[in-house]
Amino acid sequence: MEKVILCPNPYRDQGLSVARQAKTILEQIGFHTVTCLPFETEGNEQYTNMPLLPLEQELRSADLLVAFGGDGTILHLAKTVALHNVPILGINLGSLGFMSELEPNELSRLKELRDRRYSVESRMMLDVTVLRGGRVAYSNIALNDAVISKGSVARVVRLDTFTEEGRLTRVTGDGVIVSTPTGSTGYSMAAGGPIVEPTAHNLLITPICAHSTRAASYVLSPEHVITVEAAEVNRKFVYLSVDGSKAFSLKTGDKVRIRLSKHCTRLVRLSKKSFCDILDNKMAMEAAKYEK
Repeated sequence: MEKVILCPNPYRDQGLSVARQAKTILEQIGFHTVTCLPFETEGNEQYTNMPLLPLEQELRSADLLVAFGGDGTILHLAKTVALHNVPILGINLGSLGFMSELEPNELSRLKELRDRRYSVESRMMLDVTVLRGGRVAYSNIALNDAVISKGSVARVVRLDTFTEEGRLTRVTGDGVIVSTPTGSTGYSMAAGGPIVEPTAHNLLITPICAHSTRAASYVLSPEHVITVEAAEVNRKFVYLSVDGSKAFSLKTGDKVRIRLSKHCTRLVRLSKKSFCDILDNKMAMEAAKYEK
């Protein structure tokens, strides 16, 4: 490992102060670092003493990307970084940070990279495609989830969910979430879905505020292809959002097709903590916030 991209979310890392500390540590132990922002911002003049380079260009020759922010920052980067097969190490500047490896007060542990005292964890991703009239109208890659949901109007939507074997279920309510195990601790969990170990390979289907006492989540094996269709779209607004990205408006007859992607997100792990340890710690932190 020689070249490391520092990728700070400027809204989380004010003045890029944490990224600067990491830069000093990494360069002291012999790594070459470059700094790239995860997205375009206005008024970058405050970073003029820390040159910023184009992310896509630097990923072509990078060995590692260090993301400074919350899980949202990693989600925003996941697709681009996965296409270049570059591993990510997350520094948590957000709230829970399930995907992040270090807290800001643990930056000294970056020195462990020099002696290769780390592992790389593979997280499955989803290919999400909208077929309209037999043609691809939209495509994306998800690390967390694909959410098909109603708009702001207080009406339910009816969504039919199929696998290649036939119809699985009809959800009447606010929508449906199709997630990866990584996404099981996100929106899916908030909607009542199961928590799944993030390195597992499963497809999770969780209804959102379903108008049925028999509504249930489904956990399927990854070889299935899931198709979601909405009825009566002309009379109601139905949207698709992938990893919280800008919503795509669905039309009558659209088919949202979701399957296991050939791409994956690779997360660097320095610690030997189990998923149970991480989950217990993060949930305790969340509970402590509400007790204050």
